[in-house]
Amino acid sequence: MTFPLITSITEDEIDLNTLLDAITLTSTGAAAIFTGMVRGVTTRDDPHETTYLEYEAYKPMAEAKMKQVAEEIRARWPVVEGIAIVQRIGRLYPRTPTVLIACTAAHRDTGVFDAARYGIDRLKEIVPVWKKEIKPDGEEWVEGEYHPRPGE
Repeated sequence: MTFPLITSITEDEIDLNTLLDAITLTSTGAAAIFTGMVRGVTTRDDPHETTYLEYEAYKPMAEAKMKQVAEEIRARWPVVEGIAIVQRIGRLYPRTPTVLIACTAAHRDTGVFDAARYGIDRLKEIVPVWKKEIKPDGEEWVEGEYHPRPGE
């Protein structure tokens, strides 16, 4: 059986209902969804305000890496039915969803929560998306902590 898969870099708003409908089968009984948002105020590490974020990506490479993440999810959690991995790019203001990872399965106790968590963690590691943070007192590119190994 072929399970539904959506991987997308987009400037459009993330429509949870449409995405969830696209990855839900008649056998689906559970969906685990993670959505990242733009924070207007960061309180940990270096507390500061954010006016907006600018996301950029090289779309063909980013979507290929998203498919790799989905393949890794399927290898680790074969019970996962549908997968949606969507990243917004462009200028995004506080309280705006920036990324969505959704996994569906027949039951909630089959690893679907872990699969969605793995999806966002892995996206942050290997999907080439760049983020510039614009603050009231300036701007800076936000660097990730991950350094890819050969073949990633």
